Parts: sequence; C-alpha cells; structure tokens
Amino acid sequence: MVKIENIHDIDKLKSIFEAIKKEIAKNIIGQEEVINHIIVAILCDSNALLESYPGLGKTSMIRTIASILDLKFSRIQSTPDLIPSDITGTYVIQEDRGKKTFKFEQGPIFANIVLADEINRATPKTQSALLEAMQEKQVTVGNTTYPLETPFFVLATQNPIDQEGTYPLPEAQVDRFLLKILITYPDSKDELEIVNRYAMREKKQDLSVLLNKTSLKNLQILTRELPIAEDLKLKVVDLVGKTRTTKELIEYGASPRASIGLILAAKAHALINGRKFVSEKDITAMAYPVLRHRIILNFKAEREGKTPDDVIDALLKKV
Repeated sequence: MVKIENIHDIDKLKSIFEAIKKEIAKNIIGQEEVINHIIVAILCDSNALLESYPGLGKTSMIRTIASILDLKFSRIQSTPDLIPSDITGTYVIQEDRGKKTFKFEQGPIFANIVLADEINRATPKTQSALLEAMQEKQVTVGNTTYPLETPFFVLATQNPIDQEGTYPLPEAQVDRFLLKILITYPDSKDELEIVNRYAMREKKQDLSVLLNKTSLKNLQILTRELPIAEDLKLKVVDLVGKTRTTKELIEYGASPRASIGLILAAKAHALINGRKFVSEKDITAMAYPVLRHRIILNFKAEREGKTPDDVIDALLKKV
C-alpha cells in the first residue's frame, strides 16, 4: 500500500497516480480519460454522472477503483418500483427477552462509493432520496439523521438511447454532480484485447490496495490547497459567465457552482499529472465534463445539430 507521509510533497504524487492507473488496467482496458475524470471527482470529494451505452464496463470500472482505494462499494440498480427506504434503510422490529424494539437497518447508501445504476429509471421520489446524501453526506429516516462514512461518493449511470419509461433528472439534481463523464466505445485494438482477455479466460486479476482512506482524505485536502493564478480564476469566471450571455446558442447557462467546480476539477487534474499549480490546459480539459450537463442549448443550436461539447469548445475559443 502506498503511504503519503507528507501531502505537500507533490513530486512523488504522479508516481502514485500512475501506479493506481496501472493497477486499474489489470481489469479495465483503455478508457484512460474516463478513469482520470473519475479520480478527479474523488479527489474533489464530489459526485459524477456517467453516461454510456450498455456493456462498456462501468460497474467493473467503479468496483475496481473502489478495491484499489480500499473503499466500501455498493451498487443500487434503479427500477421504477424502487422506493427511498430501499436506498437509505429502514427500521425493523427486534424482539429481545419479550421486549420489542426498533432497530435501524442501513441501506446500500451506507458505503464509500455508491454506484446508482441507470439512475433515470428510478422515480423522482427515489432520486430525491439520493440528493441529501450527495450534498450533505447524511440521510434522514423518520426524525433521525444518520451521517455517512467519509469519504463518500455517488457515481450514477444513465443510458442515453433508451429513454422510454425513464424519469429524467431535474436540473437541480444534475447540478449536484461535479462531472458528467461520457464513455464511448473502445477502438478496435482495445476491443480485441477485451475479447482476448474475457472471452478466452475468466480468471480475475488480483488487485493491490494502493491507498487507504486516510491517504485519500489527505489528497483531497491537498487538491484544495493547490495554487491557481488570479488570471486563470478570472478566465474560469469569464467562461462560466459566457454560458449565461451567449443567447444565440444557450437557453440557460451555468451557476457559480460551475465556477467552483471547474477550479476544483482543474486543481485535481493538475495534481494527477504531477503539477504544483493549475495550468490553462487543466481548465480546458475539465471544462467539458464540468459544464456539459449545466447548460441547456436553445432550439437554434439543437436544430443545427450542435452538442453541449461543441458549444463549450466555441466558448473556450472566445476566452
């Protein structure tokens, strides 16, 4: 297990993250950018929304990361009949020596990494049960509030092609996710390696634990302490501000939460790459996953076939 003796010794951190990625590669082939973005969300102590087609290994990826970081993992399969107590837990009656008492049985939300699979298949009432956990890191059942163990992250997935019978996430809840990560199909080389590895043999690779919870919390502290120049802060604020004023493309822009998120994500991206400060390329790299779910395109942009990433690219060129 890698130990971080001094969290201010940034020079040694790049090798730690390279070791983590190498360990992840034992089970997950390719998807380097997706893995980077998930690690960014974890370093920022934030949640992420993963959007992809079925069968691209989202569950395996998150389970692998949880194992390497020594974090308790749980998975919630969202369905229309799922109710909030299925997530948060419920009280059960216990009998001891003739006396009946109520005991709280924890639900799957009581973990370090919670995979909410196909979150848009859950009803709005059930989706809202995740909201308090995501934002406040606690759940309330009846009149009692239960704190969640830290570190705590919700990584939710949704399928972009099968929307029948789903409940799209409201904007207020989507905004709780720091990043929206798009997972694409692997290239032919990676897919051939996937076939060779998983169609020819079933043996799973043994994974090493490279970080513990204390080290991870130290890295989260270091992420926030990483310096960023004043002109880059202004660039972030200007970029987010343009999402509100570029009315020829965007109907609704991003809030100040996006500015905070972009600066934090850029700090984490710099840390992963072994830099002692935030650079312009860190902001550019993280602008897409931070902003793509926080802007709503107008009819003109949609008619022209533009995607949120196309619009973000245009805004980056302006600033």
